[in-house]
Amino acid sequence: MSRCSLLPILAAVLLAASLPPRAAAMVDSLLPASATALSFEEGYTQLFGDSNLMLHGDGKRVHISLDERTGAGFASQGAYHHGFFSASIKLPSDHTAGVVVAFYMSNGDVYERTHDELDFEFLGNVRGREWRVQTNVYGNGSTAAGREERYGLWFDPTQDFHRYAIRWSHDTIIFYVDETPIREVVRTAFMGAQFPSKPMSLYATIWDGSSWATSGGRYKVNYKYAPYVAEFTDLLLHGCPAGSAPPCERGGAAAATMSTGQRSAMEKFRARHMTYGYCYDRVRYPAPLPECRVGAEAEAFLPSGEARSTDRRGSRHGKRHRRAGDGVDSAF
Repeated sequence: MSRCSLLPILAAVLLAASLPPRAAAMVDSLLPASATALSFEEGYTQLFGDSNLMLHGDGKRVHISLDERTGAGFASQGAYHHGFFSASIKLPSDHTAGVVVAFYMSNGDVYERTHDELDFEFLGNVRGREWRVQTNVYGNGSTAAGREERYGLWFDPTQDFHRYAIRWSHDTIIFYVDETPIREVVRTAFMGAQFPSKPMSLYATIWDGSSWATSGGRYKVNYKYAPYVAEFTDLLLHGCPAGSAPPCERGGAAAATMSTGQRSAMEKFRARHMTYGYCYDRVRYPAPLPECRVGAEAEAFLPSGEARSTDRRGSRHGKRHRRAGDGVDSAF
């Protein structure tokens, strides 16, 4: 038995019966048997926002809101060195231009100038236009070399809870939406210290990003639609606590791999739904960053890195939505 299996691995799960079946199935397939349920008070702490953070359902659901006074946020009580981290999130509806909801890992409070970060950022939009999802990876304070990607979604994220997850290991980072992997970042020699490698905490925040979040700042938060409420449930921390022995850090619960079917689903998602990729941005990076493998798919993107086809950008969702990764319509 490895030393990892003997270490106390903290798992915090806030369960919700309202999870979509496919999201619940993904959790069941990835959740280790050792995971145990903890309350919000046992696993998390409020960062800011006073009464703009509210607990519901015996502490199993967390609402954070943005109004004219403030946003809100919370964080895990501990830091982790690799693992699986996820939440089911329902985003605010209606006119949400300028609103940013973030679900991410960071150690910026400990390493101010050399911090690591793994981001899901949800960017609001004007009425009738969909939220966009952005992922990003920073390592060792490499903010000058942003590795952003943005995507449309195949469902309306304001109508129901959907699961967003990060699996982080010594060599690989995978981002998931429901059961679909949407991005894989593999450690390379070229990335060096820019691959996140230091323990991080888990964060969730909502805040005013009027200066950049919607059309480069053209559309700003309109507080007549406030409060903007983001709902979180089924929050999961399962990883190696900071200070764990190397066998735990390199494998076990933190192993990040994909099956052939998952990889195919990821490739289909990216072909259909990616709206911006830093590897295709020739304005920002005349020469692609070393880890980029740019092939014929680059023809689908403008020199700015934005997708040429407006089909990827999304339109108003109907009652039925196409699943990412296959051609089957399914009703949520």
